[in-house]
Amino acid sequence: MKRLWIALVLLGAVFTAVLWNGRALTGLTGELTGLLAQAGVQAGAGDWAGAGALTRRAQETWTARDGYLHIMLRHGDTDEIDTGFQETLAYLACRDEEEYAAANARLIARLERLSEAEQLTWNNILSAAAGNRCRRGPCAVWGDIW
Repeated sequence: MKRLWIALVLLGAVFTAVLWNGRALTGLTGELTGLLAQAGVQAGAGDWAGAGALTRRAQETWTARDGYLHIMLRHGDTDEIDTGFQETLAYLACRDEEEYAAANARLIARLERLSEAEQLTWNNILSAAAGNRCRRGPCAVWGDIW
C-alpha cells in the first residue's frame, strides 16, 4: 500500500509540474508576443526606435529565462526563437518595413506555437505517445480528431 501512495504522490507532482510549466510558458510567450505586436504597430507608424526598444526588451526577457527554457524545451525550438529575434532586429536596423513585418509575424507565430506545444491537451498527449512519427494508421487518425 505504501508503494501505491508513493506512486500517486509522484504522479501528482509530475502532473502539477506539467501544468505549472504550461502556465509559466503561456505567460512568458503572451508577454513577448504583446511586446512584439506593439513593436510592429510602432514600426508601421514609423517609430523605428520605439519598435527596436520593444523588440530588444522582448529579447532580453527571453534571454533572461534562457537556462529554464533550455532545460524545459527542445533546443531546436529555443534556437529558432533566438534566430527569429536576431532576424527581426536586423530588419529593424535596416528599416525594411516589409521584411521586418514578415520576420516579426514569424517570430510571434513561433512563440505562439511553442506555447501551444507545451499545453496539456489530447493532441499533444497523443502526438507525444506516437513519438511525432506516426503519419499513417490509428495514431494519425486520432491526431486529426483531437
